[in-house]
Amino acid sequence: MKLTRARAMALFGSALVLPQCGRTSALRIGSKNFSENITVAEVYAAALETRGIRIDRHMNLGSTQIAMAAIQRGDIQLYPEYTGTALIDVLHMPPMRDPKKLFATVKREYEKRFGLTILNPSPGSDSQGLVVTRAVAQKYNVRTLSQCAQAAPQLRLAAVPEFVARADALPGLQKFYGGFKFKSVRTFEIGLQYEALKRGDADVATAFTTDALIAANNFVVLEDDRRFWPPYNIVPVVRLDSLFVGRRPIVATLNRVSGVLTDTALRRLNVEVDLNKRDPGEVAAEFIY
Repeated sequence: MKLTRARAMALFGSALVLPQCGRTSALRIGSKNFSENITVAEVYAAALETRGIRIDRHMNLGSTQIAMAAIQRGDIQLYPEYTGTALIDVLHMPPMRDPKKLFATVKREYEKRFGLTILNPSPGSDSQGLVVTRAVAQKYNVRTLSQCAQAAPQLRLAAVPEFVARADALPGLQKFYGGFKFKSVRTFEIGLQYEALKRGDADVATAFTTDALIAANNFVVLEDDRRFWPPYNIVPVVRLDSLFVGRRPIVATLNRVSGVLTDTALRRLNVEVDLNKRDPGEVAAEFIY
């Protein structure tokens, strides 16, 4: 979703406006080392710049562990994270399927353990998923994972290799939903499973639900109607000592940004960066303005 300037002003206009009192200190924003995370960090930066906050960018830092170390040291003060990643990879806690409980747990533990907080989650969730073409969805009446589980004996699956063996992938689906005994299963390098689906060499493909190629090919993401996969909603992780930059608050603005980062919006951002090879900062600025 590309916002017009009018929409952007409506979105951010209700944030608190404080008197001008000179230039504030710069807020240090970082990101992990993949395009979606970099682009979302640039969206945060662009939105905060509309509020008169100067930004010091530290993008493409590295893995989750590197980003966490940087924010704990104070090298950065804000970066985008995913709730499921925070729970499982950072806190080393078991998966949770209820997004509200997951968010509350991560927020509580980040504040208690690290002196960090997380702000409102995005509606969009970069989770595992299964996709089909619109023709397959109509022919076999599959729109949900429950329906796919039952129709699987008629369907060919194109999967990335790890999907076949991981407990949180095909074996887990078979145990949790029942069914999912596909007519055939072929494995492909990451990205090539979409090509197999597009060519008609498969009926179902594995996916991450905000992938650019989903939007580019108009694929249908099957609804995880029983919530097998943990939510991976995007949240701003912020140092508790950095919720104001000078006298300027950042929470309201970032919460408004999170509210418009839907699955559809994230896919479109990813199309621009990953497929159209555009600069994430430029794409983010267009999204905000």
